[in-house]
Amino acid sequence: MDTPNTKSEVESVGTGSRATRILGVATIMGLALAAYMALVSSPQDENMGDVVRILYIHVPIVTMAYVGCGLTSLGSVMYLWKKSQWWDITAAASAEVAMVFTALTLVIGMIWGRPTWGVWWVWDARLTSTAMLLLLLLGYLAVRRLQADAATRSKRSAIVGLLLFPNVIIVNRSVTWWRSIHQGTTILNTLKPKIHDQMAVTLVVAMVVVAMLFVWLVIHRWRLTWIETQLDAHELDLAIAERRAEATGPAETAP
Repeated sequence: MDTPNTKSEVESVGTGSRATRILGVATIMGLALAAYMALVSSPQDENMGDVVRILYIHVPIVTMAYVGCGLTSLGSVMYLWKKSQWWDITAAASAEVAMVFTALTLVIGMIWGRPTWGVWWVWDARLTSTAMLLLLLLGYLAVRRLQADAATRSKRSAIVGLLLFPNVIIVNRSVTWWRSIHQGTTILNTLKPKIHDQMAVTLVVAMVVVAMLFVWLVIHRWRLTWIETQLDAHELDLAIAERRAEATGPAETAP
């Protein structure tokens, strides 16, 4: 990928490729299939009725939010170890997508909770720990926008990024560790024979499609972050060159 030199060149470069376009089209088709299976072909639940259909979007989204946080923590570890810009950008890109998925997790969970529990929100262990995870993601992204040189900013954000995966474990195990009205691990429940076969198949399809969407978003965000980083570095080089020219200009013209 060529390094852009101006903001207009950033817009013209784009972040797409043949592979990502194919992945994007496949994701759209997969989302349509998953929506049909979830809303039409999948049967109602004996207890929750049609409310169970939220399961097919809620579980995949929260799973990929976990994956995004884990990838950010991994990228943070690798950056602190290797000082690799690739890992730093990977951590940043996955954190942004994970933040969106975590926010959607809370919103969809509230929509599910209203007909199930009778309220939009309760200070349940799972809900509260998920909200804390979202705040930590927002804090990570805020640190990345602090005024500092690139190396210092990357180091500070990597330290915050290390906290994400431990918090994912807390969220995931909160139902077991504390009293909670939230149900247990849904993915493991799908392996039990009591679930309807069509429901299990629908959930698996939804998981695969949302994973494809996650990968597509991370790839595009990674490429955009890389372009922005290269542009910032180029502008810094220009600024240094201009200052040097200003400093040496009068000496060169003096008799």
